[in-house]
Amino acid sequence: MTDDPDDGTGPATGSGTDSGEGRAADDGSARPERHAATTVHATRGPKNSLQHWLEARSFVRVCLNYAVIVLARIAPSLRLKSWLLRRIGVTVGEGVSWGLEATPDVFWPELITVEDHAIVGYDATLLCHEFLQEEYRTGEVVVGERAMIGAGAIVLPGVEIGAGAQVAANSLVTEDVPPETTVAGVPAEEI
Repeated sequence: MTDDPDDGTGPATGSGTDSGEGRAADDGSARPERHAATTVHATRGPKNSLQHWLEARSFVRVCLNYAVIVLARIAPSLRLKSWLLRRIGVTVGEGVSWGLEATPDVFWPELITVEDHAIVGYDATLLCHEFLQEEYRTGEVVVGERAMIGAGAIVLPGVEIGAGAQVAANSLVTEDVPPETTVAGVPAEEI
């Protein structure tokens, strides 16, 4: 990532503040809540943070990401979808299945990792950003190996869905989902 807001390769962190330590170290300690796994970027002035998006990402980069995502959303070939999404920085494992109309984050697709043989269902959305009134947040989204995300589900930034986990259709995932767990609802809870 970079501090240069104009190069389009990462979030602008020069004017932001980090709200947490990010993901926990691999020392067996508990994983932080979603907000601790995101980075806060403050915005100035009376406008809401979405009005500042050009300071966060390059116009050309967002347009390119959007065009590639539109093609990937409607492409009938799973291999073509994965190939297209890799071109804009999404980390896509072997045998990943993207449902029709599935949408990765248009601003920060490089913060998404979908591991081997995972399924991202029809019209599911993986968000790596959220624009708020006086700040915006960015965070990685990780979909573990053989995990499944149901149709119409939304995954918020800073969330990890564990290996073999299942997210029911139309769920809103606001917290990490442990491996081999099924969650459903708004917000998604274990069932």
